[in-house]
Amino acid sequence: MSPHVLILGGTTEARRLAADLAERPGVRVTTSLAGRVARPAAVAGELRTGGFGGPEGLAEWLRGHRVDVLVDATHPFAESITANAARAAAATGVRALVLRRPGWRPGPGDDWHFVRSLEAAAEALPRLGRRVFLSTGRLGLAAFAHLTDLSFVVRSVDPPEPPLPAGTRVILARGPFTVTGETRLLRAHRIDVLVTKDSGGGATAAKLTAARELGLPVVVVRRPELPAGVTAVPDVAGVLERLGLSPRCSCAGGTCP
Repeated sequence: MSPHVLILGGTTEARRLAADLAERPGVRVTTSLAGRVARPAAVAGELRTGGFGGPEGLAEWLRGHRVDVLVDATHPFAESITANAARAAAATGVRALVLRRPGWRPGPGDDWHFVRSLEAAAEALPRLGRRVFLSTGRLGLAAFAHLTDLSFVVRSVDPPEPPLPAGTRVILARGPFTVTGETRLLRAHRIDVLVTKDSGGGATAAKLTAARELGLPVVVVRRPELPAGVTAVPDVAGVLERLGLSPRCSCAGGTCP
């Protein structure tokens, strides 16, 4: 029987893993998306959308669809999904892996201020700047709604959920972004402080380079801790290695040197 891999997706790495597995003979791959993005990028293999109904519902789905491997490749801040996946895997005995790209790290010239939550980020803002580029996604922005003395530019893929700070300007855009474009945006809106989550990866990292070059402080929300006993694999190659699979050859003609 063909092994069935369920990927809890929504990230670039999840799509890359699905694309790799879908091309392998004898492997069935299903990607599950939470449905929070209106127009998600296409994925290879089978696709399901929506929640499972907590860890019990996910466990039932794993059993009912005869899943052999569960790969949690959700966003690093999808804390509840990761916890549910760990509990469902433990309840069913399904092999589970967590795919998490490494977080960002400050370099020379960076002025980063690490905090534990969006609420802590809001508390830090008044002493760092007055014109804020809020790049933390569309959820949880109520944490900043009381900061009526500051002005905000919010960027997200889909319209953010209210309440928002009064007078917030919303920009709808999907990465990847360039340093040139991010620098232009920060200058155009006269931004003097950036707020971001430690999402990692290259698609949205250009804003950090732009902030460094402009000498702007950056408030970085740390990632939530993984559930006890859960460790992360940093990339698709690491997941394939754990599954006993070699990376697919991408050279012309299918023959690599």
